[in-house]
Order: sequence, then structure tokens, then C-alpha cells
Amino acid sequence: MQHRIKVAAPVFIKLIFACGLCFLAASCQSSPDQPRPFVRDYAFDGSISRNVIESYLSRSITMMQLLQGWESTDENIRMLVSAGAKFAGRAFFVWGGETALPSLLPKAKAVAAKIHAMDPEMILQAGIFEIITPDVGRVSIPAWVFQEFGLEPEKRSFSYEAMLYKNGYGREFFGKNSSIPDMSQRETRMWFFYAAKSYIDIGIEAIHFGQVEIMDDNDPRHEHWNDMLSRVRAYAAVNARRHLVLCDAHVHGGIALPNGNLLFDFHSFPLRIEEVDGSPHQGALIMGHMDSLYGRSIGGVTPSGWKCAHLPYLVEFDNFEPSGKEGVNTGAHWIWGWDEITWLYLQSPEYRSEWLRYAWKWVGEHDPNGFLQMPGSRCLQPPRKWFFAAAKSPAIPDGIDLEGTIKQIWDEDQR
Repeated sequence: MQHRIKVAAPVFIKLIFACGLCFLAASCQSSPDQPRPFVRDYAFDGSISRNVIESYLSRSITMMQLLQGWESTDENIRMLVSAGAKFAGRAFFVWGGETALPSLLPKAKAVAAKIHAMDPEMILQAGIFEIITPDVGRVSIPAWVFQEFGLEPEKRSFSYEAMLYKNGYGREFFGKNSSIPDMSQRETRMWFFYAAKSYIDIGIEAIHFGQVEIMDDNDPRHEHWNDMLSRVRAYAAVNARRHLVLCDAHVHGGIALPNGNLLFDFHSFPLRIEEVDGSPHQGALIMGHMDSLYGRSIGGVTPSGWKCAHLPYLVEFDNFEPSGKEGVNTGAHWIWGWDEITWLYLQSPEYRSEWLRYAWKWVGEHDPNGFLQMPGSRCLQPPRKWFFAAAKSPAIPDGIDLEGTIKQIWDEDQR
């Protein structure tokens, strides 16, 4: 969940500086390291080629909390398979309320098994985000977490305070008792490993790690991030469905370790839609707009071992906090005062379909390393509740029937 970055001045300067460096390093249009696949390939085991990862990213759709097992689940699964999706983004996670995670896992595992019975190639993505709350103190730490970190098992729960920045940065950033965790703290890495292993055990093959750059203030060389991710990848290499877990995060260009190895398997970021002056509520995509990722995805050596000048990435219709100026051009990262998914929801059916076709074409033409993640299921700004791309049905009475457009775009795609 990409929120507005309301950070302390030194951190804000750090992020702006990082964005500037990324822009200077890659201000011209990027190009892929190899031709796009016309024959798609979804086979991998233990590692993944660029051809295969791009095949998945080109059939990616946000299906927020699909595995939670709601009344809409079966209808959303139908849409997922019918449209030809291969990567279901953000299908399972908790945003705060950490104590719910253990109880949600059995139902999520059953839903994942149902999906994989219909399409064994489908990648389901979970999320571990840039938020931690005192509720984590009600989650008991299993012995295997202590053992993973070379510690003697003891009977205790995770510690909220032990995960926070000691200088107070990020405390209650998301509201009362909702803070940014510090990845340099061992307790944070233990929590992230606990959640990641739990996800892998239910059939998850991709994990989104949120806004890395606000969790790394005490980790300038990303040694702690690399430590945690290496543990997750090592576990996946033995225990995941296809011995691999794809890791990504919202990044301003990307993160490379000092040896040139990339931290993530692919990058991701919000679309960053710009208002069209003189055309209320209409939006456009623009190279170099704000901190958008177009043309800025860095390259290096991927976790699967292949080299690239620019790592493939996804752009998505993100959700974040309300602006308080809905319907107004705020000049910030909102689109006409709304977050991106709420803005899309509020458009006419005709303009929604037209804009989705436009965005798909624009991203492919302006940066072939980028892929639009289709909007399938996502929360909206209040008082609205949820975005469902599926057609209306008794299970999804609020469906907006965008699934036909998504399927048509993919059926006609020749990238």
C-alpha cells in the first residue's frame, strides 16, 4: 500500500536526492536487454529467466486479499482464470492487526490450493509492508524463527518496541500505534522471516515488501535487507512450490548491493497519473512525472543470476490516504484529489476501458521494461468500499465489469 511520504526533513531530502540520481542515470527511454517473448513461457524451477518473469508480469493483475476467503472469492477466481491472468498481486496480507495472521493462514491455503488446481502456473503474491503495530505482541514466536537466527528458543511474543527506530523516526507514522519498522533491528527481520515463511508454506510464490526506502535508514548498504531476503530465498529454494519466491518492492529506481547484485527480482511502483489541464477528472501518463518509475528502473545482476541494464517492473493503480480535496487538482501525487484506484473507479465505464487501453499501450511504448498491472480487486477511499473488475453477480453486486476489457487487451497483446 503506497502512502503519501510524510517523512521528516532529512529522510525527505534523501528520497528526493535518490530520485534525482535515478533520473539523471536513466533520463532517456530505457530499452529491454532482449526482444520481448511472442511465445509466452511460464515454466521455472529454482530460478527464473527474464523471458519467463516478463511473461508473468505481462499477465499481472492486482487481486487484493483474494486468499482471505470472502463471499466474492469464487467469482474473483473465475474472473482471474477467464481473463488469462498468471500473476495475482497482493492476494494475501495483513495491514497492521498482526495477530490475525496465524488464524487466516488455513483458509488462505485452501483458496490457494483451489486456484492452483485450476491453473498450476498461477503465481500468487503476498505482502509484508512498512507498518508494524503493538498487536504483533500477541503473536507467539515459533522455535524455528529463533533457530533461523541462531538464537535459543524461548517462550515469548514478538516485540513492537524492538522493531522501531531508536531515534523515534516513523513512530505512529500511520496513526496511533502504527509505526514504520527498522530493518536493521533483528526483531524486524525475525518478523519479516516469520511472515514470509508462513506465506510460502501456503503456496505463495511472490512477496511484495512495501516501501523499502523508509525502512532502511539504518541500513545504507542494505546489508540487513539482504540478510532477511537471503533467509527467505533460502527457505523458498527448498520449500516453495517451484523452489523460488519472487521478491519486489516499491522503489525509486531500485536497489543494488555494493557488488552490483540487485536486491529484488523485479521492481514496482504506482502509476503516478497526471491531471489533464482543462479536462476535469481526466488523467495522462508522462515520462519523468514526479517520482514515477518510467525509464528509471536500474540494472545489475538479478537474484536468478542474469544481467540486465534495466530490471523489469510493474506499475499499479495504488491506494493511499484521502487528500481532503477530492475533485481538485492538488498538484501532488493524487489524481484530481483521489488515489489512483478510486479515481479509476469514479470514471464512466467507457472512459475506464479507454484509459486502461491507453495506459497499457503507453507503458509499452515509452519503457518496454515496464508492465501495467491490471486492476482486479482493491480497496477504495471512503465512503466507497471496494474496486471489483468482475462483472456484477450475486457474490459481487458492486462489480464494474472491466474484466472483458482486460481480457481483450491481453488477447490482442503482441509485446
